[in-house]
Amino acid sequence: MRIGTVIGNIWATRKEDGLIGLKFLFIQLEDTNGTPVDVPVIAADRIGAGIGDRVMITQGSAARFVVDNKDVPIDAVVIGIVDSIDVESG
Repeated sequence: MRIGTVIGNIWATRKEDGLIGLKFLFIQLEDTNGTPVDVPVIAADRIGAGIGDRVMITQGSAARFVVDNKDVPIDAVVIGIVDSIDVESG
């Protein structure tokens, strides 16, 4: 799993049949301090995250487990909206 912030929405009126009804977001991945890392990713969202929300995403084959049809071409999905993060420094 990774953490990031929603920085944008993506609208696609034409897409694979299995993707119909899914919302897509641009997520800027971050480290635990909120510093951006890597490039933004596109993630499917079924829980209602919005721009500015800090979210947890999962990527790869695990992302497909949130939809009924496991053959859908999803590489990343939002699995939670973050309320707070507590990291002990050591």
